Amino acid sequence: MPLSPPDPAVAPPASSPLLARDGRPASLVHLAGELAPYARTGGLGEAVASLAAYQAEAGLPTSIVMPLYQKARARLPQLVPVTEPYEVTVGVRREAAQLFTTPDDGPPPGVGERRRPRARHYFVANEYYFGRPGIYGEGGDYADNARRYAFFCAAAIAALPRIAAAPLVVHAHDWHAALAPVYLRTWWATHPYYRHASTVLSVHNAGYQGHFPPGTIPDLGLPWELFNLHQLEWYGRMNLLKGGMAFADAVVTVSPTHAEELRTPEGGFGLHDAFRALGNRFTGIANGIDQHVWDPCNDPHIAACFTRGDLSGKGKCRAELQRAYGLPLRDDVPIFAMAARLVWQKGLDLVLAPTGLFDLDAQFVFLGAGERRYEDALRAWSARVPDRVRVDTQFTDEKEHRLIAGGDVLLMPCQYEPCGLTQMRAQRYGTLPLVRAVGGLADTVENGVTGFVFRAYDAGAFIACAIRALRTFHDRRVWEAMMREAMTRDFGWARSEERYLNVYRRVMRDAPA
Repeated sequence: MPLSPPDPAVAPPASSPLLARDGRPASLVHLAGELAPYARTGGLGEAVASLAAYQAEAGLPTSIVMPLYQKARARLPQLVPVTEPYEVTVGVRREAAQLFTTPDDGPPPGVGERRRPRARHYFVANEYYFGRPGIYGEGGDYADNARRYAFFCAAAIAALPRIAAAPLVVHAHDWHAALAPVYLRTWWATHPYYRHASTVLSVHNAGYQGHFPPGTIPDLGLPWELFNLHQLEWYGRMNLLKGGMAFADAVVTVSPTHAEELRTPEGGFGLHDAFRALGNRFTGIANGIDQHVWDPCNDPHIAACFTRGDLSGKGKCRAELQRAYGLPLRDDVPIFAMAARLVWQKGLDLVLAPTGLFDLDAQFVFLGAGERRYEDALRAWSARVPDRVRVDTQFTDEKEHRLIAGGDVLLMPCQYEPCGLTQMRAQRYGTLPLVRAVGGLADTVENGVTGFVFRAYDAGAFIACAIRALRTFHDRRVWEAMMREAMTRDFGWARSEERYLNVYRRVMRDAPA
């Protein structure tokens, strides 16, 4: 059952750009399995954090709830309990949860400034489910991930009255939070607080859907009636992402092009019919980046700051990157950089195809970990041509800043890419992306203007594009013009945030009276 609000109850916001049909100001609560900087495996956690931060600064009362993983607790030396331990029932299990938040101790405003509104961060604690070294697993998925994220969704929903007053929008992200709309529309469908909660589900990466055996249905406290073609059943398995899509008031993916791809048999990961069936409940909104964090004019992590009007600092960043990875200090060759998980999706098969890529007069730096076969193959190339290829599987945010600032070409020859953030960051630093025209890469990189684009997922098309980038690098007039144009592009959240706000307004308009 839901927790009762404290006394006094969570006060409704004094103002909000989001209003219910009756004119009351509304709040927004994100539910996510990852959140930067506490615990993340890829772009999901960063996208949620930066979107929520922008929404809060724009005046929308915003909160985020995530599991209190071991990794997150390590980054949170001080936590404030919001609740006493409370009981959560999922299926036949009754288990304890507790809700925490961070101290409200953001940096004080400067003289004459007001404190900027911030998104509130909340954490669902359960030592058995979340006190583990990994987020989703260790060398493989945890066998009880269905239970772990069902518990998270149920515990977060039960705690909502302590987080936000009605009316509110619950914005769930990916399959880890996809049970939230299911539970809201089944367990709590008639509750006076929850029946006025509107729901939005974001699909960040449809390649991960939360597939589990059909017997998991009752284990998660759901009736067998939901195991049908239109809700939770998918080729004889339970599919949590599909279930969340069926019950959400609106579904969003992270770029307009990817929204079209998901409606096709080739790009829909087996869910194309489900995406088509959503009709106008489904839309694509491109992610943004935090342009305060990713700013070459004021980046504390890089060797020298620079601007589009004065690129001299870029050369210092290049030289520092070469020194850091033991590459020859050459300014007459481009540095091809890749900051990504080393997995199939990211196009490593094209990079490692026998096309002669590493025979080019260029340097290559790979930052990220992933599948062993790709790590081993890249390390073998590094051993064979150490003056051209370097591999670093110990990813940190600081290293990513230095790589993007020091590189010349960013490699993203992806098999698919729902949105991508790295290509946007790179353009801010005058590092020109080399991308395949899929998803958000097609939406954010302009061929021959701010980067280099190829279409077919083919090693020949990829190497031709790499050679084109190499030749363009040696035409300094053209290259610097492309750098400066890329650095003018605005990848902030303003435009996307307004589109999210329109989605929220639509689902609140259609909410039950």
